[in-house]
Amino acid sequence: MPGRIALVTGANGGIGTHVTKALLDAGFTVIGLAPKIGTSDFDHPHFTALPASLDSLDAAKKAVETILAHFGKIDVLAHLVGGFAGGQPIAAIDDATFQNMFAMNVDAAFHVLRAVIPPMRAAQSGRIIAIGSRAAQEPGAGVGAYSASKAALVSLIRTVAIENKDAGITANVILPGTIDTPANRAAMPGADISEWVHPASIASLILWLTGDAGKDVTGAVIPLYGRGL
Repeated sequence: MPGRIALVTGANGGIGTHVTKALLDAGFTVIGLAPKIGTSDFDHPHFTALPASLDSLDAAKKAVETILAHFGKIDVLAHLVGGFAGGQPIAAIDDATFQNMFAMNVDAAFHVLRAVIPPMRAAQSGRIIAIGSRAAQEPGAGVGAYSASKAALVSLIRTVAIENKDAGITANVILPGTIDTPANRAAMPGADISEWVHPASIASLILWLTGDAGKDVTGAVIPLYGRGL
């Protein structure tokens, strides 16, 4: 069983592809979780695809149990699952949109955290890193539901850090500015992408947080704004 074991949620997404490759290159065994993912997504002997969702606690627990049965432990959780909706002021946002933002950005994290923390506590070690958003701390007009859900994610991760510091588990959340992904380029064709954050920068920071140099960093809310500061 080579290297440490990392669970990457949203592993084949715009950020996840870079994070998964960075962890594999660093010697990790990576389990990539996403609703639709296959071994062919990453041509690497230490990559395992786990088609699954995090829409319920049962689904998250089943996924974690599968990993533990095959690999025995989870050293790192890189939680990258999330979503965006915007364009309307608070007074116009419908309940479905608001609840969907929390389902994607908070509930999924809540489910996987509840599944991963017990085995990490049993092992007395673990690194948890989640991807938030600059909007969590700097909300703007038209993105109220998104901002509120990402702010809730920050609170959730910081609470995890406090509750599990006795078990050698660190938990941190990264707040990127606009990320240079294909989806964002398509949505904002006229934007100055030189000010956007490249996913590789996020992957490098996650990798650093998993290493020895990052062992004392926990409960941190880390801005990653790039030239868009």
